[in-house]
Amino acid sequence: MVAISKSPLEQLFVKPCKPNNNNSPNFPTIPLIDLSKSESKHLLVKACQDFGFFKVVNHGVPMKFISKLESEAVKFFSSPLSVKQKAGPPNPFGYGNKLLGQNGDFGWVEYLLLNAKLDSDNKNPTLSIFEEHPEKFQSLLNDYVTAVKKMACDILELLADELKLQQRNVFSKLLMDEESDSVFRLNYYPPCPELQEHEPKGRKLIGFGEHTDPQIISVLRSNNTSGLEISLKDGSWMSVPPDSNSFFINVGDSLQVMTNGRFKSVKHRVVANSLKSRMSMIYFGGPPLSEKIAPLPSLMEKEEASLYKEFTWFEYKKSAFNSRLSDNRLGRFENKKSCSLELKIT
Repeated sequence: MVAISKSPLEQLFVKPCKPNNNNSPNFPTIPLIDLSKSESKHLLVKACQDFGFFKVVNHGVPMKFISKLESEAVKFFSSPLSVKQKAGPPNPFGYGNKLLGQNGDFGWVEYLLLNAKLDSDNKNPTLSIFEEHPEKFQSLLNDYVTAVKKMACDILELLADELKLQQRNVFSKLLMDEESDSVFRLNYYPPCPELQEHEPKGRKLIGFGEHTDPQIISVLRSNNTSGLEISLKDGSWMSVPPDSNSFFINVGDSLQVMTNGRFKSVKHRVVANSLKSRMSMIYFGGPPLSEKIAPLPSLMEKEEASLYKEFTWFEYKKSAFNSRLSDNRLGRFENKKSCSLELKIT
């Protein structure tokens, strides 16, 4: 039985689009980067420039951390709805069901949003729903977040190296700061049997609507059920083959700004499956609320114009919270003249 509150299913469908020929030799493939290899620096930068999205292997995160946390998450989402609702609604942390934010976005998803700070025992009150062993879940969460955060910082430092930035930790220090505003999210997409009659027509049910991530970097791990799609430059959607042993990395809006548009924050979405459930775990690495976000002067070439106005993470987070998922959140922070000039040059 699907433990999701009822609402008109029709509003969650998206119009069929022209299918991509994934077998075409000219069709792009997701960059695969082995973090243990010396050439990973160059490949990471290229992936951030071309896609804003890539898969990493030899990531250093112990599989036992992944499997243990996922097992507990599965138990939680398998609980009766009345039990899960004790952890909601999210404010800002907690359990959510179908409603995404406060601006009219919906998806075929249940989720648990948690504080990613390791000293946050008293800041994750939702963990009290794990009545038998709340401290066990907190311990598993801490182990997982510690390992994933280290990987994210390693990637950010490799990027800084390849960009020839003097401060190797210019990006990673924002995640390492004790005031870092990072969050952890568990998304559960139940199977939707009603979808079967629509699949032959090419219709897709939205699990999580199209959006970009506002933070610096996102680290995603999912089970082996497909559903994640990224938007390509021509506006078409590309399905990302699942891989439960690897991690997928997203460039966030804040990193796009700090690199003055060199790295791209990719628009992505999740579509539901008619037969199988999908579970994803995402670490969103964010800066402190007071951190000023702007293109790095050390990265700017001579006479290069800044594409973005300076803003604090608090200002951008508030703006993103008050927008729809699919909105161009960076739009209001662009320097319009600079963007117009860039379009003319390119």
